[in-house]
Order: sequence, then C-alpha cells, then structure tokens
Amino acid sequence: MDAIVLLKEDHKTVEKLFKEFEKAGDRAFATKRRLADRVIEELTVHAVIEEEVFYPAAREAAPGTTDHVLESVEEHHVVVWMLAELAGLDPEDERFDAKMTVLMENVRHHVEEEERDWFPEVRKAMGRNRLLELGERLAAARETATRDPLKVPSATK
Repeated sequence: MDAIVLLKEDHKTVEKLFKEFEKAGDRAFATKRRLADRVIEELTVHAVIEEEVFYPAAREAAPGTTDHVLESVEEHHVVVWMLAELAGLDPEDERFDAKMTVLMENVRHHVEEEERDWFPEVRKAMGRNRLLELGERLAAARETATRDPLKVPSATK
C-alpha cells in the first residue's frame, strides 16, 4: 500500500469512529469511553508515523509543502493534548462530549487540508515506487509507535 493510501485509510478509520460516537446516545457512557479510547490510540499512532516518517519525506520530495507540514505539526500539537485530556476524563463529565466535538472538528479540518491541499502535490513529487516504499516504512513505524499522546513528537514542540 502506498503511503498516501495508508494515511487516507487511517483517516477513514477515525472518521468511522467519530460517526459512531456522534450516533451514541447521550447516556451511552461505556460506548463513548470505548470509542474515545480507540480514537486516542488511532490518532496517536497516526500522528507519530506522519511526524517521524511521512512529513520529513514529503518536505524533502516536495519542498513546496513545507508550510503545510509545519501547520500540520501544529495541528497535531493541539490534537495530542486534547487526546491526553480525553484519556483522563470521565465520559460522564459534562465536558467530555464537548471536548470530543472540538477534537472531531479539528481532525476533520486537518484531514481535509492534507487530502485536498497537499497530498496530491506529494504524490506527484514522489511517484508510485517511492510512495510504496514509504508506505512500508509507515506500516513498520506503526508497530513501534507510542500509544501515549504526550509522547508524540509534536506534543512538546
């Protein structure tokens, strides 16, 4: 699987979890906790592999994406702190749903910008073989990536 396809699959997985969360009832606390925990893990791993593998390769292959990459890292910074807050928040807390809603808005904006504004430029610059090799590196990095949002590189930058 090429790197961009892999990242888009991650985006789809998270969006599916978001939709499940939105459909959960107001008092579906156990379901919301389970979904939030899956979102936390998925987004944490995704942020790590993007920051450590994909973003540096994208900047090298398509220097015109540098501003997009830097903005994306800043978006990750905000998201990983929200993930850490959600991890420690009781789903019955009145702020839980609101925090999850803001997280979803931020992530959806981030995904739209990546997929619309700069993934096509990276695809053009890298070509199929390079994207396939990068996809393998992303898949391997996923196995060892932290599951702790505050250990994502952008958390401390």
